Amino acid sequence: MSCLTSRFRAFMSSSPSSKRRGIASNSMRQPAAMKKLSVGLVGPGLIGKTLLSQIEQVQSQNAGPASADPLTIELVAVANSTKMVLDGKDGKNAIASDAAQPLDYDALARHVASKPNPVIVDCTASDAPPSHYVSWALAGISIVTPNKKFSSGPLARYKDMREAQRASGAHFFYEGTVGAGLPVLSTLQHLRRTGDSIRKIEGIFSGTLSYIFNTFGSDARTFSQVVIAAKEAGYTEPDPRDDLAGMDVARKVTILARECGLDLELDDVPVRSLVPEPLQSVDSADEYLRRLPEFDGEMQSMMDEAKEAGQCLRFVGVVDPVSGTGSVELRRYPQDHPFASLTGSDNILSFETERYCDQPLIIRGPGAGAAVTAAGVFSDLLFLGERCGGD
Repeated sequence: MSCLTSRFRAFMSSSPSSKRRGIASNSMRQPAAMKKLSVGLVGPGLIGKTLLSQIEQVQSQNAGPASADPLTIELVAVANSTKMVLDGKDGKNAIASDAAQPLDYDALARHVASKPNPVIVDCTASDAPPSHYVSWALAGISIVTPNKKFSSGPLARYKDMREAQRASGAHFFYEGTVGAGLPVLSTLQHLRRTGDSIRKIEGIFSGTLSYIFNTFGSDARTFSQVVIAAKEAGYTEPDPRDDLAGMDVARKVTILARECGLDLELDDVPVRSLVPEPLQSVDSADEYLRRLPEFDGEMQSMMDEAKEAGQCLRFVGVVDPVSGTGSVELRRYPQDHPFASLTGSDNILSFETERYCDQPLIIRGPGAGAAVTAAGVFSDLLFLGERCGGD
């Protein structure tokens, strides 16, 4: 018997409400006429509040006896980085209520697990909630998240989650980790489950870097001027190095690689950082931006060479299941390539497979923003609801 399976059985036998949780876990696999998801929201920030607004809007539209939608999503707990409320009646404002108490992830999980069809939605970008995912899954709690830290984190922990799911029947959905609300992971999963063989995945996964390279070279501005403009327009993090270092793209490459069956760690993905080495350790974003023009020459030379060859520059993530590798690179593409026609800050992704070989399968659209990210999380909740049992 595996260690994780033993832990699950011990939890189920020692819990005072194990009988109820056992029924809930088994019923997750059975269709029912009326269904309820009990949601504990971790991270009631911009994405979390947008998600709650979307749920409220849809459920109000579907209210009434004539509704064809049998699913109810009930908020049963809300937590931020310091406080929690084990009650969802105040919705997005719950964390500011007098009922708030110090955050205790174990107490939060026990409370959510006592409800029918329990699920924790992690809308943070923190490392803290993902460290509890496996124990939550072992407790029969499903997890939905756009947080990339778990699925691109330690491979052993990622595999522990898969074993925990098999042991408890809990689900783990994370469509929003790559492409926000775009159907990227679900498309990849459907391709593989129907027997297609993935040969290569390429994509522009960063809205920030999409904007920068869609703009750089289109006018007379230097690379540093485009970066500064991107920051002023709100496309970058407060410190643009967080985007230009390429690690966010590397996390998405790692997630996609694992979905392809590759046992890659984040450190296995080489990254072509766009932050000049002398500027990687400067103290502030202001100093970085002040000195960035010193390095415009290199980027301008690369752009000029690409233009002379009738090509463009794009910052891409690549997964190559054939060679078992992933990478983050600055690549050149012909002007008639789909990546060359991208505008604004959109994401684009190409699947080259055994079936889609002559003409790759392309997914394109907004890959960032609260509304589309929340919609990706909401879609996962609805997908989970299709698999849960009655109230």
